Amino acid sequence: MLQFSPEADIWYTNAHTKGSIGDLLAKNITVPGFSPLFPQAHCLKDGSVCQVTTGESEINAASTITALVHSPLFNLKKTYFMIGGIAGVNPKYGTLGDVAFSKYAIQVALQYEFDAREIPANFTTGYVPQGAYAPDQYPGSIYGTEVFEVSETLRDIAAQFASSAKLNDSSAAMAYRSHYTDEGVTIYEAATKPPGIIKCDTTTSDVYFSGVLLGEAFENTTKLFTNGSGIYCMTAQEDNATLEAMLRAATTKLVDFARIIVMRTASDFDRPYPGLSDLDNLFYSDQGGFEPAIQNIWLAGTPVVKGILSNWESKFEKGVTPSNYIGDIFGTLGGTPDFGPAKSSASAKRDLEVEEVKDRRSMYKRKGSLGMEVARRAQDERGMI
Repeated sequence: MLQFSPEADIWYTNAHTKGSIGDLLAKNITVPGFSPLFPQAHCLKDGSVCQVTTGESEINAASTITALVHSPLFNLKKTYFMIGGIAGVNPKYGTLGDVAFSKYAIQVALQYEFDAREIPANFTTGYVPQGAYAPDQYPGSIYGTEVFEVSETLRDIAAQFASSAKLNDSSAAMAYRSHYTDEGVTIYEAATKPPGIIKCDTTTSDVYFSGVLLGEAFENTTKLFTNGSGIYCMTAQEDNATLEAMLRAATTKLVDFARIIVMRTASDFDRPYPGLSDLDNLFYSDQGGFEPAIQNIWLAGTPVVKGILSNWESKFEKGVTPSNYIGDIFGTLGGTPDFGPAKSSASAKRDLEVEEVKDRRSMYKRKGSLGMEVARRAQDERGMI
């Protein structure tokens, strides 16, 4: 599953390259409900592998995947899904061209937001989790899409398959990485390395962001929402939306949520090197990571696909049992989530304080409603007179 044309095209242009999985344009299936820009699923002639392009952003991803899983044109009960695409990268944990395999996807934009010029003096960021009253409090209003966890076992297998790939790089990316070392002092060590295979987590936000402050804010959101176990290294727009659509399909056994791989490749840094502005980092700097990131989707993704196909009967047809919890914060698919509101004494105290504030708000609302009712009755009486 890809999101826009360059991510999809790399598979088509390499269809006849040595080592390719084959021609994904051999069989083209129009699916009602797909994006008008990408109305077809593209498959190998034997139908063993298909590619879907969702369109960019959360709404497009959720809509396309919902159409896919409910289409009578496919039987997806034993299908393995690989979410592949480019992403921004956190230089603390990755570099341009890196290929990241994730266990968690975190919807970091599902929060309240204050304009940066109006952030309360005691807040470290303008982002506050839904239903909370400060940035470090776990969400008090749970929507269910905040965090998804996929199979760590399958993630590790996929990363091992991908490790055989010789990844692409560019001279521009090499030069850009050097800026993350200042006068011999490494600012972000991971950012200075050549592309490799890494294991860390992806965040979802329809808003592109740039800068140290927002990057660190969403690092903290990732840790908060996953109870300290998630590591934000990649940022993209679609993953939580895709996973929610697939989770709903999994509740009726249309798909197997244990057969999902989340793979993102790094096209640009989410924050500038020292001396570069956040504006230039987002709009004007030539980081040189886009082309390697696109190439590495195919280079790293191909051995994953081939690894599953070549070991289908011996291993993958029956499924790979996860060693970890999989699913959402509600435990929709069974099991007990290893993330959610922590119940330490400190968090329990915060929860109590939050509930007290909510109770007071409810009381004020009830009083306000009562006052409005008294006023309405008075108006009615005047009208009667």
